[in-house]
Amino acid sequence: MSTVLQHAALITAASAAWYALAVTTAAVTAVVARSDARRHDAREVLKVLVRRTR
Repeated sequence: MSTVLQHAALITAASAAWYALAVTTAAVTAVVARSDARRHDAREVLKVLVRRTR
């Protein structure tokens, strides 16, 4: 495999890992945050992160 493809694969994997971490953090915050406002904000962020197109 060429070096360019290896770097592209590495960047893709790193991006997927960071995205998964962001979604997980928002989901956990939406469930366990103490204040209603923070839970609501985390749910809104989660909606943006996992928005689906039809």
